[in-house]
Amino acid sequence: MTSAQPDAFNRPAPRTIDLLLSRRSGSAKAMTGPGPNEEELRIILRAAARVPDHGKLFPWHFIVFEGEARARMGALLVECLKQTETVTPDREALEAGRFLRAPVVVGVVSKVRGMIPIPEWEQQLSAGAACQTMLIAAHALGFVANWITEWYAYHPLVQERLGLKPGERIAGFIYIGKSAVALEERARPDLEKIITTF
Repeated sequence: MTSAQPDAFNRPAPRTIDLLLSRRSGSAKAMTGPGPNEEELRIILRAAARVPDHGKLFPWHFIVFEGEARARMGALLVECLKQTETVTPDREALEAGRFLRAPVVVGVVSKVRGMIPIPEWEQQLSAGAACQTMLIAAHALGFVANWITEWYAYHPLVQERLGLKPGERIAGFIYIGKSAVALEERARPDLEKIITTF
């Protein structure tokens, strides 16, 4: 395998700035298909795996939910919820359909490794960067995406059923699809209020 040429990295891409300045999350509640095909999803995941990663730890991994797996995840949510609280029929229907809102959902699992020189905070930030990069890659391919957690990201039984190990937690679920409604701008911060000069 030959090494990449120096100009293979950080090539100017002026349109990327247009994407970054126009990126808008699309609500999972208003998503429809089609979602990314196998090749497109692979590109999204490859992009997410290129984020800054101090120590080359790869402190994250991805769980893909598509097709029938989305309904199975909904059934898992209902089962876990019923073990900790009383669930009404309406709530059961809501949770059963939660992962059906988008054609593809990707869970990003943060894998913090203790007892090493790399600060845990930096490892967690890397997982967050993977989530954000996944959003950008999805938008670049013409999809909308929504990074959310909701209750099931923090529920110990859900984490256990997903096979999370000690030191692992859900950084987010990335819902990917097409928007069924027109996207509208949301409030953005006034730069003058969030920037100081040292």
